[in-house]
Amino acid sequence: MAAAFVGSAALGAAFGQVFEVLYETVKVVTKKTATANAALERLKSTLDSLDPVVKATQQLNRGMGRPEDDIKHLIEQMKNGQELVRKYSNVPFWKFCVRYDYGDEVCQLEKALLGFFNLNARALSLKNEMEILKEVNHLRSQMSSVRMNSGISCAVPGPPDFPVGLDASLKELKMLLQKEEVSVLVLTAPGGCGKTALVTMLCQDEEIKGAYKDNILFVSVSKSPNLKVIVRNLFCRKVAREPEFQSDEEAINQLQQLLNQIKQENPILLILDDVWPGSESLLDKFKFPIPNYKILVTSRTAFPRFSSRYQLKPLNEEDAMKLFRHSAILEDGSQEIPNEDIINTIVKCCGGFPIALIVIGRSLCGESPVTWCNKLKDWSSGHSILECDDDDLLLCLQRSLEFSDKKIKSKYGVIMKECFVDLGSFPEDQKIRVGALIDMWAELYELDEDGSIIEISNRNLATFFMICWLGFVIFLLLASYCHLLILILLVMKITQYCWNKEELEFSISIYVGFSRRDASEVDSYYNGDFVLQHDLLRELAIHESSQETIDQRKKLIVEVSANNLPKWWKAPKQQPISAHLLSISTDEMFSSSWCNIQAPEVEVLVLNFQGKKYTLPEFVENMDKLKALIVTNYGFFHAELNNFHLLASVPYLKKIRLQKVSIHSLCNTPVKLMSLEKISLFMCNIGQMFRNCTIPISDCLPRLREINIDYCKDLVELPPDLCDIVGLEKLSITNCHMLSALPEGIGKLRNLKVLRLSSCTDLSELPESTRGLYNLSILDISGCLGISKLPKHIGELCNLTELNIEGCMRLRYPLPPSTMDLNKLKLVICDEERAKLWEPIKEVRQQLKIKVAKTDINLNWLTNRF
Repeated sequence: MAAAFVGSAALGAAFGQVFEVLYETVKVVTKKTATANAALERLKSTLDSLDPVVKATQQLNRGMGRPEDDIKHLIEQMKNGQELVRKYSNVPFWKFCVRYDYGDEVCQLEKALLGFFNLNARALSLKNEMEILKEVNHLRSQMSSVRMNSGISCAVPGPPDFPVGLDASLKELKMLLQKEEVSVLVLTAPGGCGKTALVTMLCQDEEIKGAYKDNILFVSVSKSPNLKVIVRNLFCRKVAREPEFQSDEEAINQLQQLLNQIKQENPILLILDDVWPGSESLLDKFKFPIPNYKILVTSRTAFPRFSSRYQLKPLNEEDAMKLFRHSAILEDGSQEIPNEDIINTIVKCCGGFPIALIVIGRSLCGESPVTWCNKLKDWSSGHSILECDDDDLLLCLQRSLEFSDKKIKSKYGVIMKECFVDLGSFPEDQKIRVGALIDMWAELYELDEDGSIIEISNRNLATFFMICWLGFVIFLLLASYCHLLILILLVMKITQYCWNKEELEFSISIYVGFSRRDASEVDSYYNGDFVLQHDLLRELAIHESSQETIDQRKKLIVEVSANNLPKWWKAPKQQPISAHLLSISTDEMFSSSWCNIQAPEVEVLVLNFQGKKYTLPEFVENMDKLKALIVTNYGFFHAELNNFHLLASVPYLKKIRLQKVSIHSLCNTPVKLMSLEKISLFMCNIGQMFRNCTIPISDCLPRLREINIDYCKDLVELPPDLCDIVGLEKLSITNCHMLSALPEGIGKLRNLKVLRLSSCTDLSELPESTRGLYNLSILDISGCLGISKLPKHIGELCNLTELNIEGCMRLRYPLPPSTMDLNKLKLVICDEERAKLWEPIKEVRQQLKIKVAKTDINLNWLTNRF
């Protein structure tokens, strides 16, 4: 009631003044008159309650200029009331009749005041609300007119208040935009990296402003774009009218006509800011065959269909420090500056993300050094930097996880988000092998393709690196073109990059991108490729996985420092966990002293460690639903893996992936893995693994379908018994430089579809028994420098569709005559010299495609890692 009275602003200045005089009169009278009756006391109590309301309303009236004539009658009553109270106070107490009459008039005055507040004020409030609504509508109409004539909705926003670290990016972006062949340029980065800030700086650049003049059009697209609204706003920017469109097609047609008109003045730059995934079709609608017309798109998604892209990277250490100090106001001397080590550590936690630096700096601004220390302790003891008091950082990054929208199937979107969260299962600042992710996702989500990797990369939630073989010959070519000093520096950088000298030997060049160089057109192979995840995005992944209690989480990520297991793990009455994915990471101080854990639902177990010895935890043998085991050693030396026999008790284990471990014997102490379908060994010591077997390998691995062996330096020969696994469909042995020969019995693998022997440089020939691989569809011997001829009876590979002989430098002999019998061969990948050998065959077999591999030598990967 009182609020309505205040909100109505119906009381004028005169009412306030008269009320104040009446109030003071009543207070004086009641104070001096010891025999004041109940009527006067009630009036004083009523005035006490109304006094603050009247004063507040009087202040509002001064600003609003409201009329006073609505309440003249009440003002007159209050003026009469002042005289009434004075007279009442002068009446002797023995004149009962006179006092009764005056008391009755005092009651009438109180009723008038209460009646005004109960009824009149409400009516006046409604009246004034209607008047305000009328004024708002008038103001809205005026604003619409201003928008039509000034083009505010498509005007370029002002530049950032404190631009830092964007100068180099601005220069590179401008150079890309100015290229004649570029019509659509996508500026991409995770949320909070400063894409819009960079674009506004570009628009303020004198060279850009001079080129485009008044023809820079800026549109914020956002999540749910309305094409007709966007086009209408563009019209308002250039013409003094607001058109109406019956359909999207009509809007686009009229926009094209408008752009054709205005391009006669100057070139046109259309900026579509904050374009969400699934909006490629929207971008296509704005592409017109108009000379000097360019589109600049900012998005969290890379939109790989558009070839011209610029990825904005996080700030470097120096620029990050500048932005953080500015946000925390550490330079003006108004607060005590914390220890520099604390500042440096906090800045590092922010990972170069401008949004993180601004939010965290702002949250610590003005706080004492003790508060800074406490925050840092929280972040160092398992709390996330995302758990700061300000939600802006978390909300900004979480927007990047909205995979599901109207143009993408919701189930697909949910799976993509789950795939991103799974990246948190691997240690910070470490390579995540793509092969491991594919094994994981195949079991968790039944994914049979690797598109999820590309999708996550396109969203800038991780960076996908493709490692391609170049070989020692390319290294020598580099030596012939590079100055010796530059070559030495290059070798030093590569040595730092690679894990050890074995990987250095033939990983001379790394290509970064989303299209594989000379990739198979039939089979995707990612065994050597990896993903890197930004530290802050990893924190986001872990945060998203930890929203439930420990026992309810579907993904449980545990990081153990030394032997400090989490409290819940050491609890005497531990509840079973319901996680389907369990990741446990330990450091080099961990002594493999495991406590028991009940994890009956785990389907994928990821074990990350550092050290020379590692023991599989005893609780693994009770994981009845375990389907995939991924064990990764991130230490410098190989580690001896113990308790391998526990896996024999896991009934449904289908995939095993081991990295940088030593398995001395798989068969001396027989470990029968009855359900195992795929085994991947990366940089492992396996030379003794199959020797002196007491039982046939085919009995240990009866259902094995795929073997991947990569960078296993001590592999000299394959055991002959391996050829008895007749169900084997894929055999990949790559970068094993000491492998000199294949077993003669390899022809017994009648179900083999893929044989990949890439970069096995000591391999001199393929045995003639390969003629028996009737189901082989892919044969890859790229980089096998020792092979000088193809098998004589290669033509008997009646289902061969793809042959990769890139880098087989010694392969100069004429092709075997039986090559003409390869009726299903569709693709041969080779270099230019080897391509000439296939020209006679191509004349006969028109469906055959000869793909000449191009040597793409670049050092772009150095800028991504050093």
